Amino acid sequence: MTAGSTLHAGTAAQGTTPVGAVEADLPAAVTAALDRFLSVRRETCADLAPEFVDAVDDLCTLALGGGKRLRPTFAWWGWRGAGGDRVANPDADVVLRTVSALELVQACALIHDDLIDDSDLRRGIPTVHSRWTARHAERDWIGSSERLGSAIAVLVGDLALAWSDDMLRSAGLDADTLARVAPVWDAMRTEMLAGQFLDVVGHATDQATPEGVLRISRYKTAAYTIERPLHLGAALAGADDALVSAYRRFGTDLGIAFQLRDDVLGVFGDPAVTGKPAGDDLREGKRTLLVALARRHPDQEAAAPVEHALGRDDLTPDDVEAARRALVELGVVDEVEERITTLTASALDALTTVEIEPEACEHLTALATKATRRSF
Repeated sequence: MTAGSTLHAGTAAQGTTPVGAVEADLPAAVTAALDRFLSVRRETCADLAPEFVDAVDDLCTLALGGGKRLRPTFAWWGWRGAGGDRVANPDADVVLRTVSALELVQACALIHDDLIDDSDLRRGIPTVHSRWTARHAERDWIGSSERLGSAIAVLVGDLALAWSDDMLRSAGLDADTLARVAPVWDAMRTEMLAGQFLDVVGHATDQATPEGVLRISRYKTAAYTIERPLHLGAALAGADDALVSAYRRFGTDLGIAFQLRDDVLGVFGDPAVTGKPAGDDLREGKRTLLVALARRHPDQEAAAPVEHALGRDDLTPDDVEAARRALVELGVVDEVEERITTLTASALDALTTVEIEPEACEHLTALATKATRRSF
């Protein structure tokens, strides 16, 4: 965090930041807004309980230390696409603080997801639960190190979600705008948690059907990654129903394509780029579309290496390579890639059905390409 940050969250700086200044480096602007908010909250927590600061710092490290800022970026361009920059209220500073709150929702999801999946690394550094498991052992505390790590991760994730609400509601929105935004925000949080629930239960029941996997992707990822952030931007600008509908179609299709790309990278991605071990999704036993299609394939003998690798803590590089080869030879990877292409095309088509500010449309189109063709 930036030392000496004193701007209170929810209080605009003197004057209004020009839209162009924010867009010159939108991810950096989001990080700065988060830094100001978290600096104030950190000081409050230090006064409340100094020993709490380590946990708060773990949240700050995750929220400020990287990430693509996709959710705030989609929300910002959703606002711009609806002509929000031509409306006096909310101004760019307020919009920036509002959309930046999405990163704290994301932090909550990542912390809890890492705990559920028992992942050791996130963006190349230890996850919150693994960090606290190690601290417990290093400090020679009593009880179970793993239990302590899990408990702290739940609390830090909850803190991120609570602070996301605080950041949104202290961003400076007037009553009318907040009334438009609040239902979108509330729906997004519920959909995200419902998707996570479906994912956990689907894993426990081992019901990995293509239809079920896509439903989970719709709520766990698409809704809070693209669809609702765009809807949030539209609500900030007071957009009409036609634009909201187009945004939601774009966001749903692209969000599912984004998750499918993530699934492919979870098996085939380079650890040096993804920040996670090779084949980590297989090791964690994730029931992705790749797995669901392999299980449905008529040649189950050829699909056996995928099933063999699924959920194994002792997964070897040879096991990973055998599963990868099977997924390719079965045609499963090609089928997922085709779905990504089809969904992306459908998403882009949605943008042609309504009037959107040309610059915003260009940025949304570029974001669609970045989200579905990425290697990270």
